[in-house]
Amino acid sequence: MRKTILGILTILTIFYSVLPVSAHAAPENSATAAVLVHADTGQMLFSQNADSRMLIASTTKIMTALVVVENCSPDDKVKILPEYTAVEGSSMYLKSGESYTVRDLLYGMLLASGNDAATALAYHCGGSIEGFAEMMNKKAGELGLCNSSFKNPHGLDADGHYSSAEDLAIITCNAMKNELFAQIVSTKTYSVGEQTYMNHNKLLWNYEGTLGVKTGYTMAAGRSLVSCAERNGLRFICVTLSDPNDWSDHKALYDWAFENFEYRNVLPMGVICEVPVISGVADSVGVVSSANPRILVKKGAKLNLSLELPEFVYAGIKEGECAGRVFVMADDELAGEFPLVYIKDVELADNAKLSAWERFKRTWFIVNKYGFVFQSKD
Repeated sequence: MRKTILGILTILTIFYSVLPVSAHAAPENSATAAVLVHADTGQMLFSQNADSRMLIASTTKIMTALVVVENCSPDDKVKILPEYTAVEGSSMYLKSGESYTVRDLLYGMLLASGNDAATALAYHCGGSIEGFAEMMNKKAGELGLCNSSFKNPHGLDADGHYSSAEDLAIITCNAMKNELFAQIVSTKTYSVGEQTYMNHNKLLWNYEGTLGVKTGYTMAAGRSLVSCAERNGLRFICVTLSDPNDWSDHKALYDWAFENFEYRNVLPMGVICEVPVISGVADSVGVVSSANPRILVKKGAKLNLSLELPEFVYAGIKEGECAGRVFVMADDELAGEFPLVYIKDVELADNAKLSAWERFKRTWFIVNKYGFVFQSKD
């Protein structure tokens, strides 16, 4: 059977020395289900029954808002029909026959948790409650959610209407990337005409760095809370479901996360290493990261970087072409993977039209010059 030469080898391993700071265990909480994630990447830092399917009450409105802001103009006018105002539960007190902008309805839904606003937005965006629920479930599929099913836009208890703490965190990570959504949920008060609405999220007033997001409650679901907080460039999202002590639990989880996690630059600036080039105008080419990777790790974690690169390359490579990958291990667990690219073009040399045997001899010489060892595989 024909033998082939393998060109992949882990070339470089780097260890970072850090101060011996230990990360304490997450604090206990009263939630039936909870999760805390890094908002920028979705990296999960703490989970507790995170994939359990549960009633989620008005935290449903995060998905409602995400679907609306992606499909409607905030300046669209919505005329209020009598059936919109007849929905039970919390309300922004819409007046039948009057018109409101989508923006105003979003504020009323997310600050005052108006079920009437959610209903009006659903009819405007999806044509009916059922039509809008289809849009919500389609979005859930696009986000890869496995434990969510939506039957209405407001979160009142209904058969087949549920989500999980993990799914809600994914929804919120995506929603917070939308500028209008992020602006609304961080607003403490908002006026529409003579009516002023106050955000139900108490963390906006009493926890430093809070950016929103949404409260929820029904008798069957209990207290639900999704929040987002940021300090020193770190942004986290916390979800608790059926939690009678949600305000305190969110504060404690955020305190733990801000105290025990940090961003770390994981690669040096500039050329990381050189890869030998066969038959090129240059004998080697530098390799760099395509970005400046930073990862979120526990304070005091020992980082181990492994570069996966070819032992050599043949001339004709292009600047920015993928060269390999760097794997980042934090305390022996994979914490990230990033692409590496070539720093410049390397063209074929004018005298490089060699026979197969000559190319093999040149390859053997360069590889041994750089100290690599060939491996063979059937």
